[in-house]
Amino acid sequence: MRFSPELEEGRLIQRYKRFLADIETPSGERLTIHCPNTGSMFNCMMPGGRVWFSRSNDPKRKLPGTWEISETPQGRFACVNTGRANKLVEEALLAGVITELDGFTALKREVAYGQENSRVDFRLDYPEGPLYLEVKSVTLGFDDTAVAAFPDAVTQRGAKHLRELAALAREGVRAVLLYCVNLTGIEGVRPAEEIDAAYAQALREAVSAGVEVLAYGVQLTPDEVRVDRRLKVHLAEKGVLNPVLAG
Repeated sequence: MRFSPELEEGRLIQRYKRFLADIETPSGERLTIHCPNTGSMFNCMMPGGRVWFSRSNDPKRKLPGTWEISETPQGRFACVNTGRANKLVEEALLAGVITELDGFTALKREVAYGQENSRVDFRLDYPEGPLYLEVKSVTLGFDDTAVAAFPDAVTQRGAKHLRELAALAREGVRAVLLYCVNLTGIEGVRPAEEIDAAYAQALREAVSAGVEVLAYGVQLTPDEVRVDRRLKVHLAEKGVLNPVLAG
């Protein structure tokens, strides 16, 4: 996926009210742009750090651009626009990159399912039956390891999706959770138990019920992003960010 229009570079001044970010371009232009990320973006932003954004000329938009990429304190690139993850995964599915899910005859997006009024990101149809696929965008990385973690904030919605997938798996329906790791320099992913212990427990219960868990990494530059390799999933690994988050 090539970024179109081409991304522009800036420096982060601040993120606030969750969905707003102030940046400054190399020419000195100060802009307030949309931040399309509901998480904490922990380790994905720092005042003065480099960011890349897409600019919009749509007169109906209240904000002139959208934050797409950050350079993290660890020197990695992170695609912080969580809306990109499903499009990236769909592109990879159609191209046969995610080999574990090859062979589907139809792909449907945003399909209603489950007992908790949920919508799954994708339903893939195979001759032997359907597969329900939930995608999560991962951007949380750390200084001393190439293992990323999810989530970066407490997510009741994420735990609900795991319960729905587990219920399907218990009924014999193939259910898959895929972590799209939108962060460079990463070799694996784990549940961020120190941030959301309930999510980590729900993940392990889902795996016990038969839910498959996959993780794929991306090749990411300010020009393009694409899913390109499978990563390891560390279900049993526990980490500590710092005493504040761990407590």
